[in-house]
Amino acid sequence: MEPSNNIDILTDEELVSAIVKTNDTLLFGVLYDRFSHLVYNKCYGFAKDEDEAKDLTQDVFLKLFVKLASFKGKSKFSTWLYAFTYNHCVNYVTRNTAKKFEKQSVDYADIENISEDYDETSDFSDLRVDKLKKALELVSPDEKMILLLKYQDNLSIKEIESVLGVGQSAVKMRIKRAKDKLLTVYENNLK
Repeated sequence: MEPSNNIDILTDEELVSAIVKTNDTLLFGVLYDRFSHLVYNKCYGFAKDEDEAKDLTQDVFLKLFVKLASFKGKSKFSTWLYAFTYNHCVNYVTRNTAKKFEKQSVDYADIENISEDYDETSDFSDLRVDKLKKALELVSPDEKMILLLKYQDNLSIKEIESVLGVGQSAVKMRIKRAKDKLLTVYENNLK
């Protein structure tokens, strides 16, 4: 293994490549240190409390260690990790919905950009922040995920294509449908 001072200068992608080649848990610890706070924040958006968010974060990193070789470098590692984390959380929420799991809302500060980037046919700018936040909790986990990838994480259509493994038109359609659903939920349930 390289001296620790050289590890810090590795890019995320180089670090991932080294971990995949060596299965070195110390290198994985460096990756954990770089991204654990980000992953925790994403998990907290889907969890009902801090302890559950910590558990989800640990689950993501355990799963990540096993699945790290599936990162092919088609996007930045951080972009791929966003989607990996969201997919884990969406699956968790979906599994627990049947058990009447109540999702905690994402802090609206994380999604305030949603009102700035809506298409011409519909406008979020007139919607009340508190009601928009509640509406986001009423859409499906998949709809919530794509809206958060686009508006919280500010991923481009191309980056979302890469992490979800679907084409540009599919990404655009999913975003449009999720935004339309959000508006419908807002208008029908939160007037």
